[in-house]
Amino acid sequence: MNTAAERGAEAENLALAFLEKQGLDLLERNFHCRLGEIDLVMKDQESLVFVEVRYRRRSGFGSGAASVDYRKQQKLVATASYFLRGQGDLPPPCRFDVISVSGQLGSAEIDWIENAFEA
Repeated sequence: MNTAAERGAEAENLALAFLEKQGLDLLERNFHCRLGEIDLVMKDQESLVFVEVRYRRRSGFGSGAASVDYRKQQKLVATASYFLRGQGDLPPPCRFDVISVSGQLGSAEIDWIENAFEA
């Protein structure tokens, strides 16, 4: 894989497979609107889970999860709110998770942070 987009897509594939093994179901992938993008929208029992996937080959600049700063969190919240407007009158309980994928993609380490931040 040469481009950052290809590596990001592979990291999302790994994150998706990991979350599905944990019992979550995919509702939508790469939901985007004028406010931003959400990598994965999943269902975990009765909860809707908005997942941000971050990939770092090396940890010299910190983990992928550390890069989900306040500004990025606010974009995710705004995009999730937009998504929820199309889901009916009473949205289900929601949470924001972060999946940090690190190392070489063939043998990557996955760190799942449930409820990574509050909306």
